[in-house]
Amino acid sequence: MTGLGDSTLRRLQDAAGRPDPPLRYRVEEEIGRGGTGVVYRAWDDVLERFVAFKVSAGPLDEARTAARLEHPSIVPVHDAGTLPDGRSYYVMKLVDGPRLDEFALASPTVAPKLRAFRKICDAVEYAHSRGVVHRDIKPRNVMVGRFGEVFLLDWGAGVMGTPGYMAPEQTEDSNDPAVDIHALGVMLRNLAGAGGPRPILAIAAKAASAAPGGRYPSVAALSEDVDRFLDRLPVSAYRESIPERARRFCSRNSVLLLLFAAYVLVRAALYFLRPAATGFR
Repeated sequence: MTGLGDSTLRRLQDAAGRPDPPLRYRVEEEIGRGGTGVVYRAWDDVLERFVAFKVSAGPLDEARTAARLEHPSIVPVHDAGTLPDGRSYYVMKLVDGPRLDEFALASPTVAPKLRAFRKICDAVEYAHSRGVVHRDIKPRNVMVGRFGEVFLLDWGAGVMGTPGYMAPEQTEDSNDPAVDIHALGVMLRNLAGAGGPRPILAIAAKAASAAPGGRYPSVAALSEDVDRFLDRLPVSAYRESIPERARRFCSRNSVLLLLFAAYVLVRAALYFLRPAATGFR
């Protein structure tokens, strides 16, 4: 008896699990798999566009949660329902771009990564204002579009979290916004890397504090510190040394300092190049 190869086995497993969608959708290849289900690229015959078609064994809680969160960094839900085999599905905008971890590897400087991180914070802050806690924030749940759009995915209400990003106090029924702040801190630390700027690493450390009381009181407060760093201002989580303060001042006011230096040089040149007094009338 000949054994099946790994690739053949995977194709058979994919065929067995492939959904039988409503007639308007034609499911193509699998493009993602996670704790809350499997995502396929699909063609919508009615609107003639590609969409993301997500299938889950659980109820439509995730679809309903995402559908009531209308924010630029939360993928809009177009349709939802139940498949003939009893699994639930919902249809989303198809994001054409890399995951955040892939985007970070391709970004040579920290600024683009911080700007993407800020958009994630905006989405989480908005969700918290609507009483929704994500509980599984990680780079694999973030997509970056071709034109700079950033989307936080997988708003599965039953997800407990991912090791490494979960807060120490996090449980399956935890609905405290502090667990999302912890995950954002871990994400920020990973985006900055071991050689990241000290103020950013300090912000990340505060957000990811083991004790909830040691974290930022809100995502807005975390965002404010990141914004201050991007604007070359001091951040609340980091106490600068005098040399660091001087370097930051010079960086923030580089144009003004260059203009002042040019003025001093011109004045000096005029002073030393002026005609010498001869003493004759």
